[in-house]
Amino acid sequence: MTKQKEKAPDGDNARVRFALYTDEATLEQVKQNYKQDGCSCMSEYVTKAIRYYTELHSLADCSHVVPDIIASTLKDITRESDNRQGRLLFKLAVELAILQNVVAANYGISKTDLERLRGICVNEVKKINGSITFDEAIRWQS
Repeated sequence: MTKQKEKAPDGDNARVRFALYTDEATLEQVKQNYKQDGCSCMSEYVTKAIRYYTELHSLADCSHVVPDIIASTLKDITRESDNRQGRLLFKLAVELAILQNVVAANYGISKTDLERLRGICVNEVKKINGSITFDEAIRWQS
């Protein structure tokens, strides 16, 4: 393969001229699409395609491979999910506050007993990793 070096128009990298063999259909795709991609020539388009393909397979730096629209969409989905979870947690906190006030109004629990119960509950929730059912609470109280 014969190579000839020439200075790139932007002056950054020297370009190398070499023979490239491809079929007519591929060449026709390059001719039809290089301007739409913002390339000034077909060589630039082929170079971008080779870099894209190489990055895709190496996945060392996939920031150039994943289109910005996909990253933006994923961020929007995550943001909306966070907002939704926040709203649900707020509603749950309101319902829990109602329940606590109803219980506090109907049972005369001393401050000492409440602090002791809180400590026991914290330890129990840590032990069961936050997963407790009402049935388990009833069994625990018995």
